[in-house]
Amino acid sequence: METQGKSFVDDGGGERGLLHTWKGYSCSLTPGRLLLPQPVLHVALGTRHGVLLVEGGQVYSFGELPWKQSQIPEPAKPTLESALSGQRVVTVAAGSFHSGAVTEDGSIHMWGDNGAGQCGLSSLSTVPNPTPVALMDSDTSPPETVPVLELACGEQHTLALSVQREVWAWGSGCQLGLNTSVFPVWKPQKVEHLAGRYVLQVACGASHSLALVRCLGPQDVHRPPVDKCRQCNQLLYTMTDKEDHVIISDSHYCPLSAELTEDERKLEAPPRTQGLKTSPSEPVLPSHISTFNSDPPTPPTSADPLPTQDMEKGESSLSNGVLPASVSDPPAQSKGGTVAAVKSSPYPDEQEVKDYLRKLSDTTQEEAKPTGGVHTLLHSAGGLTSTSSSTLNHLVASCASAVGERVASTYEALSLKKMMNLYLPSGVLRSGGPAGLTGAVTGVGDNSTERVRLEDSMQGKKSSSTGDIREEEADGVRRRLSLPGLLSQVSPRLLRKAGRPRLRAVALTPLGGDIPEAQEVLPTLQTEVWSWGHGDHGQLGHGDNLARLQPLCIKSLNNKEVVWVAAGAHHSLGLTAQSQVFSWGSNSSGQLGHRESPSTIPRLAKLSEGIRVWDVSAGEKHTVLLADGDCIQPIIYYSGQQVKEGEEESQAKDLGQQEGDEEEEERAGGYTPQPVLLPFCMNLGYVSSVSAGGRRCVALSDRNVMGFIASLHELASAERKFYCRLCNIKMQIIRPLLELESLSSALGKVTLGLLQMLAGRFSLLCHLTGQHAASLTANLRRGRDVKSLLILDHTGIFLDSYHDYCSSLGNFQVMGGFQALTKPSLDFFGKSPELLQRLSECSEENPPMADLLVALFYLPTRHVHEYSRLLLKLATCFEVSSSDYEKLQDSCSKFEALTLQLKKKMKEADYTFHFWKSFPGKMTDSLRKPQRRLICESSNKALTLQNAGRFSVNWFILFNDALVHAQFSTHHVFRLATLWVEPIPEENTGIHGLKVITPEETFTLLASSPMEKAKWLRSINQAVDQVLSGAGQDTASVCSGLGQRLEPPISRTASYTFYKDGRLKEATYEGRWLTGKPHGRGVLKWPDGRIYTGEFKNGLEDGFGEFVAPNKTLNKNDHYQGHWRDGKMYGLGTYRYASGEVYDGSFQDGMRHGHGMLRSGKLNTSSPSVFIGQWLQDKKTGYGVFDDITKGEKYMGMWQDHLRQGTGVVVTQFGLYYEGAFKDNKMMGTGILLSEDDTTYEGEFSDDWTLNGKGVLTMANGDYLEGSFSGEWGSGLKVTGSYFKPHLFDTDKEKSRAVKLGRQCVCAEDKWQAVFEECWTQLGCDAPGQGENWKAWENIAVELTTSQRHIQGSPELLSRSHSRTLEGLEVIPQHTGPITMERYDTIRLYLIKACDTPLHPLGRLVETLVAVYRMTYVGVGANRRLLHQAVNEIKSYLNRIFQIVRFLFPDLPEEGGLLPEPNTNLQDKEELGSTGAPAESPKPGRVVSSSALLLPVLLPRLYPPLFTLYALDKEREDDVYWECVLRLNKQPDLALLAFLGVQQKFWPVSIPVSMPAPGEKQQVLSSTKDACFASAVETLQQISTTFTPSDKLQVIQLTFEEITQEVQSLLKQDFLWSMDDLFPVFLYVVLRARIRNLGSEVSLIEDLMDPCVQHGEHGIMFTTLKACYYQIQHEKIT
Repeated sequence: METQGKSFVDDGGGERGLLHTWKGYSCSLTPGRLLLPQPVLHVALGTRHGVLLVEGGQVYSFGELPWKQSQIPEPAKPTLESALSGQRVVTVAAGSFHSGAVTEDGSIHMWGDNGAGQCGLSSLSTVPNPTPVALMDSDTSPPETVPVLELACGEQHTLALSVQREVWAWGSGCQLGLNTSVFPVWKPQKVEHLAGRYVLQVACGASHSLALVRCLGPQDVHRPPVDKCRQCNQLLYTMTDKEDHVIISDSHYCPLSAELTEDERKLEAPPRTQGLKTSPSEPVLPSHISTFNSDPPTPPTSADPLPTQDMEKGESSLSNGVLPASVSDPPAQSKGGTVAAVKSSPYPDEQEVKDYLRKLSDTTQEEAKPTGGVHTLLHSAGGLTSTSSSTLNHLVASCASAVGERVASTYEALSLKKMMNLYLPSGVLRSGGPAGLTGAVTGVGDNSTERVRLEDSMQGKKSSSTGDIREEEADGVRRRLSLPGLLSQVSPRLLRKAGRPRLRAVALTPLGGDIPEAQEVLPTLQTEVWSWGHGDHGQLGHGDNLARLQPLCIKSLNNKEVVWVAAGAHHSLGLTAQSQVFSWGSNSSGQLGHRESPSTIPRLAKLSEGIRVWDVSAGEKHTVLLADGDCIQPIIYYSGQQVKEGEEESQAKDLGQQEGDEEEEERAGGYTPQPVLLPFCMNLGYVSSVSAGGRRCVALSDRNVMGFIASLHELASAERKFYCRLCNIKMQIIRPLLELESLSSALGKVTLGLLQMLAGRFSLLCHLTGQHAASLTANLRRGRDVKSLLILDHTGIFLDSYHDYCSSLGNFQVMGGFQALTKPSLDFFGKSPELLQRLSECSEENPPMADLLVALFYLPTRHVHEYSRLLLKLATCFEVSSSDYEKLQDSCSKFEALTLQLKKKMKEADYTFHFWKSFPGKMTDSLRKPQRRLICESSNKALTLQNAGRFSVNWFILFNDALVHAQFSTHHVFRLATLWVEPIPEENTGIHGLKVITPEETFTLLASSPMEKAKWLRSINQAVDQVLSGAGQDTASVCSGLGQRLEPPISRTASYTFYKDGRLKEATYEGRWLTGKPHGRGVLKWPDGRIYTGEFKNGLEDGFGEFVAPNKTLNKNDHYQGHWRDGKMYGLGTYRYASGEVYDGSFQDGMRHGHGMLRSGKLNTSSPSVFIGQWLQDKKTGYGVFDDITKGEKYMGMWQDHLRQGTGVVVTQFGLYYEGAFKDNKMMGTGILLSEDDTTYEGEFSDDWTLNGKGVLTMANGDYLEGSFSGEWGSGLKVTGSYFKPHLFDTDKEKSRAVKLGRQCVCAEDKWQAVFEECWTQLGCDAPGQGENWKAWENIAVELTTSQRHIQGSPELLSRSHSRTLEGLEVIPQHTGPITMERYDTIRLYLIKACDTPLHPLGRLVETLVAVYRMTYVGVGANRRLLHQAVNEIKSYLNRIFQIVRFLFPDLPEEGGLLPEPNTNLQDKEELGSTGAPAESPKPGRVVSSSALLLPVLLPRLYPPLFTLYALDKEREDDVYWECVLRLNKQPDLALLAFLGVQQKFWPVSIPVSMPAPGEKQQVLSSTKDACFASAVETLQQISTTFTPSDKLQVIQLTFEEITQEVQSLLKQDFLWSMDDLFPVFLYVVLRARIRNLGSEVSLIEDLMDPCVQHGEHGIMFTTLKACYYQIQHEKIT
């Protein structure tokens, strides 16, 4: 129950919560008022006492209170329970002789009789005052207290419903539902059998319990479907296919009752409590399960003796079995519990079993649940299986409920025989045991009064009937329990069997269940009622008088939408959402409201037509009903025993006598045969709830303050009435119509689908109304508060439902559905449509059937107006300024607006329907669509086509989704989403024209007048706007309100399929449009599988895009990603061919053109070949590098049309080097060939590595052959010529003729021209240096922003530092005006940043150059003979990039130019240098050079391949040098200094040490090693960690400074070096520095150092280093 609302409007002193109490039902009766200081919120009645909860949370007791110490006979007025003061109580409960209260924080207090432990406090027989009782959840550690929502109290037991919606029980008796045989249970325990289910409410009778449980529905679907029991691994659902019917059963009961773990409990839908089923294929636990098949052998009648004291009765009161009806005194439970004391797990070794179960449960979570609506499945309410077997398969019930199912029972220690004898009274065995399992058994034991028979369907099927499957199915559509995996197996015979021959089973609720959002917000109607406890009066409703130890679902109440349950002493009541009352149990005093006595299954109480019950309560032998009558004020009905004053004391003396002493009843004044109206109820005001208990009745009422209460009641009452009417229409008209077999032939497939859709939406609307009615009723019972009206907070749910319903209604009408339905309806409802007329509230005399149907289906839409009226009425009860008023007013206006909108929709549907009736037939079929509504049409010649022929017919029809141009026999449909219309200005032409643009057609329409022109223009524009705003499909409403734009946007998103011949024939485009052309982002798909995704401009691909084209032969796709222009690939892109080749580079007009790289081969890592270079119109032409990895050759040279043509160089992995001419892809013409050992051939070639013609062959030792050669290199050459040995007598070997390489290869400036051209083009220049400076900067800005925008879509491409770089580039440095040092630095920093990101044209250039350089000189290209070319290539890069930099910064001096020094002029500087001032290096950068600006950017990236080439080239010299370094380094410092001839005065005497004490000096001894000049040595070693020559020179300079410093501190005076003094010291430092590739370092500096440095100080220092290197090489000679 929800907590009670706060008091509101204003409590005009006792206007709210008035309490009236009375007994019996005589006419003269007037109820008494109990006066209390505050309004009463809640009443609970026991046998002779009552508990009241008043506003503010205080609790009062009245009546006989024997547990109070101060015994007053019966206090005249209620007494306050002071023990609860300070607690805010939210709900109270009363049992026969005890009471309970729940406080705001969910804790409970109990008091009263505790003889059976019903107060949950051990060791006290009575509890005089409210005492707290805690529910401890022992599953959690540490155990937590469980907060409680509500309590229910019986005679000897109490139930609590926790906030987690679990049931807890304590007290005595099987009505607790706990697995125990020891009573009383003092400590509250959880009813495990309901764990995992969502319990909505609990109620207690004297000795039975009821729970209202939410069906498992879509909100539980996210749990993995469980189709086997987690505990015993049996199927939860079984199916038996009989010859004539199929039985599907879900009545599984798990005997293992092992405790579930917390998360299992969340996951699983706990099994139903019924006989365990197993299918033959299931793994069975050995030796513990005996399986029954559909026809078991007749069990023998001789009983195995069982040691129990009540064996002679023929049954045993097993704690876990069935309590037979004859065990009437509760204490017998504890006495008779000696049989098979059941532990919670019936296996010998618990641990073993748990392991076994865990193993099994791992395999049980198979996904078998069909998705979608779980409620369209067949269910087992009676038709399919209707077992009411209780906990342990007592076969009595199985027989009585007469459905043949497989029953498997698992029970320790009881063999099949024993079980049969234990549970089957002898009568059954005689009447044919086995038949009892497959067919209906007429009499079961002594209960022969219980016949298995079918009730009429309104009475609800008895749970033991086999029922009519078809009816059941339709009845049970919304049954939430899906049967995993069984749908496919349901035998078709099931649906074919006899019944009503014309009917088909149809599920009314569409898949998908309730309105999704409504799910959690509104109260659920899909409920089950579960009952347990004593059943001797049939009060459990399972069709028998047996007791149940554990909760069991009352199958016959499934799908009855029970929303409230109540329990009297021995009878039970269920109130449905449709305001009907089901009652069952003892009927000794007519308390059930019908004649059946006693009733063991729920039956409807008999009330006259139009009485809608909305609150029920049950006392000892009577029932009170609160209902809607004809007026708004509620009326009260009474059913049950009459009570005469004075009789009751004597009569209730002995409680034990109450078992049906009917004579006494008669003497006491008889009882009601059916519910009677209590006439005094009209004087009580607005009754909000009724309660009954003992003999007493109580009503709570309010006076109608300011009309508020009356309006609330009216709203609720109207909703209940509306729901009942919708249900009637659904059950009596829609369902029978849908089940007609003739329907599909009469309607056709489309219309039938629409009708089913309509019925589904109707059903949803009906369901929503029911949920709303239930929530309003609950609000009346407890809160009566405007805050809790769901219709205010969730107006959207209602608006949407009506909106959807109306749309499908309109669709059905437009398609002529009602006309088509006329004939089937006439057949079905006959010529007397009274039922239809009554339900549709049609007042005409003899209306046509179609009109009746229309009226009937449009009925729900009228209710929207009712909502707005009632909400307005409620709003008038509030101050205009209050928030409640605003809320009500707001919702009211929303419903008002919806009313208008729905009216408009109906009009449109009607208009469209009549249009189709008059439209020429041929086109109707293709144009008539359910969602399509007519807006206007030109049959009155209002619109004609310009330049149309004289006799042509042009009819224009505007629908809400398309403009149709109908001609004599054809028609053309233009979708509105891709239609643009513009008025043609009529200066003086006198024609009123509209220009219509569609993707493939443009035409002009002429209107007959300016009025018509304006009308059509407005209509088309509004219709287009509706379509674009997404409303077009459902609403053709063209609201000409204020919010309407005058014309729809010309840029829009839409999809379109082209139909005309051409490039786009049958292609579908989806994306942005601009006046009839694709423009912006979009996707274009051709039917042959080609797909383009990306940017469009004016209908063509333009910008960045991806293209996929399937390659039919290879069955793979070509894939292009890159830039486009005018529908073709243009600019940079990557093309992955289906063959595995990948081209990465520039395109033009869809062809490879410009610089690009082609990798071929399956994997890029092991690709057999790579080409990088220039392309011309899809062919390799110009300079390029081709790496043939399979051959191990690399070609660097010129190409033409894919062939090597011109000069080039080839190197191989075996060290061969060729340079020379190529023709037609072959070495042809003059060339030079060198092998690894320097053998050289210069001369003519005719093919690859094939010599042919004149030439000179020089050996490694200088001998040479001159003549003509032929043959392939390395496989025997034919030679005709002379042999020379030049150095035979000449000792001067050095004069040998060295071959000059590099003359016949491509010169550095001609390499990679395409790369530089692309950069210039990006800057907007046609040729290098020809263009506008400002334009270049503009292009750079555009490049950066577009690339950035492209990247922002995928931020993973961008690192943090990268985005910082981009931000730095947003500022363009000042690029005109004289260059100063400061500006020079700015430029330098800008260039570093620009080259750092490939998004900048310069950065892209550098990136490409690095890629081509590495491609050329890595791998096979690492050949020492290429060093010269590699160095030249870098120099050429520098020059060409510098040219671009000077173009961007035109004022930068050219190479070698000087920067004006701020405030000193040049001569001063030179003089400074010549005097003896301390040596100061000229600062690099005063002379502008490309190397100073650009090498720092370029060289670090190219360093690895370049340095490798140096190392290879200097390999021999470096080896000699290194050997010497290692040898000399073995000597200690002083010896080495002496050996090198360093003057004694420069020898360090002592050196600073860090140990033992810093600052101390240590003597240099003869053995000291690696200590002298250590800092200088360390500095010099850093030369290997720098890249550029200037950095390396800087390191050398620092080394010199370190040496000088050390010497000066030694000599204690200033000192000028002479080279003779300096050289040996420096040589020492170089030796000690042990630099491995010093030769390479020296060569690199020499080749790449800035020319302006060569003659300065740096130049001298460098020369010194070089001299040291040569000195060390020749050291061994000296």
